[in-house]
Amino acid sequence: MTEKIVDVLIIGSGHSGGMAAKVLTERGISCLMLNAGPIADIGKDTERKSSSDLPYRGFRPPSRVPHVFQSNEFNANVWVDEQEVPYTFDPEHPYNWVRVRLFGGRSLFWSRQSFRLSDYELKGKSHDGFGEDWPISLADLDPFYSKVEEIFRVEGQLEGIAQYPDGNFILETSPWSGSMQRFKAASDTMGIPFCKQRHALGVDGLASSVNLLLPEAFESGKLKAIPNVVVRELSVDKNTGRVNGAHFVDRLTRREMSVKARVVVLAAGTLESTRLLLNSKIANSSGIMGHYLIDQAYGVGVTCSVPEARGGKGAPHLMGGDALVPRFRNINSKADGFIRGYALNVTSQTGAMDPRCFAEYGAELQKKLDLYHGSGLSMGMMGEVLARRENHVRINPDVVDAWGIPVLHIETKYSDNELNMSKDAMNTCVALAESAGFEVLAKNAEPNPPGYSIHELGTCRMGDDPKQSVLNKWNQSHDIKNLFVVDASGFVSGGWQNPTLTILALAMRSSGYLAEQMRNGSI
Repeated sequence: MTEKIVDVLIIGSGHSGGMAAKVLTERGISCLMLNAGPIADIGKDTERKSSSDLPYRGFRPPSRVPHVFQSNEFNANVWVDEQEVPYTFDPEHPYNWVRVRLFGGRSLFWSRQSFRLSDYELKGKSHDGFGEDWPISLADLDPFYSKVEEIFRVEGQLEGIAQYPDGNFILETSPWSGSMQRFKAASDTMGIPFCKQRHALGVDGLASSVNLLLPEAFESGKLKAIPNVVVRELSVDKNTGRVNGAHFVDRLTRREMSVKARVVVLAAGTLESTRLLLNSKIANSSGIMGHYLIDQAYGVGVTCSVPEARGGKGAPHLMGGDALVPRFRNINSKADGFIRGYALNVTSQTGAMDPRCFAEYGAELQKKLDLYHGSGLSMGMMGEVLARRENHVRINPDVVDAWGIPVLHIETKYSDNELNMSKDAMNTCVALAESAGFEVLAKNAEPNPPGYSIHELGTCRMGDDPKQSVLNKWNQSHDIKNLFVVDASGFVSGGWQNPTLTILALAMRSSGYLAEQMRNGSI
């Protein structure tokens, strides 16, 4: 690299890095973006094959991504190779770390559920006494949420429910299908809210950093990017104690390089950003860094059949559509056995049923699958996992990745709170299904391992007290004023909501603050 000092070095190109680049370049600030993976070329890098042409017929092979349940033989090359970039954990308490190293990161694979956090999450301690409140409220985030919803074209209905805050939506006006009407009637009888989903429509079916945030930043001439480089550590000026750049290595050639910068913005994703800071041995005077790893509990729910839709009678007016049951526990009354709450994703399906729902096999199984085709309705939990200090990550100095960089050791497990919540969620699903007259075919009260939700949060949480947090309310390091961490590692609590909308809003808010600090000479 040249000796030129860049204004802002952004590490990561996903939603948070893309938003930082968009906001900063709009303010006339020059940025250099580093990304650990290549630029995806769909036309060049993909090839269509029939499952019969693949060795494992499209199923998950004994692959290099054993902890990515979302992988299969068709997409195995998308995920980070765990032999190339390993991580460690206690075998008794596995963690499924789902990683993508492409330009645009996991924003390319976002399911696009778009929810605001409410003050039940942001001020959870004030509500039930557990953990810590965020140093900001919904009122602080509201204008940024609204701008993000406009950019990503979020579709939804205005529900007027405090725990499911309304936003700047493209109004969703489609009618409920017959099966969903029956579900809604059952939920109304039980006093449980039943709402339309909220999705980012994006543009041309994609709501990612690469199509909605980065193009304008590149067009401004203020953003340059280098793909295929793995950052080894951040460098620090010994005289000032401030970060002044980064050392990195070319992913393919192994060439070592470095760059100087006035400000560093970390947006590599929760655990990668924390790993980089821990390996750099900076910004952790509180000793909090790596602690309070948060996740969301997935995998709990039921699969049902709508009886009158069987035998090919599942017409469009009867089946189809999705809905959300937002958190309803521990709002106005206290649940038995757990605090906080969960939401339920509800989907009325028009396709094939999962063969695992039936005990038959062979010809009898095929008869059942034919009969039940197009009659499925599923419910799945999104449950809040409490932020607890013992759930943490640390550097494992005995294991390194393909570039000699020490890897993370992840130590986390669910508590009784999550397990009791999961049982309650399954029982609620069964009660709703039976009240609606649906046949329950399968049910599960055991959540998938931590990490499965791909919603890792925390480990560099924000707060007003530098002794109890890593970042301030602007996602700025307490210790190093020219270091910002704008991904989900700053989360204080998780909630049940998909965190992407909040990540985007926080990155927008933080980057605007950074631009103003640079303008007035404070940074």
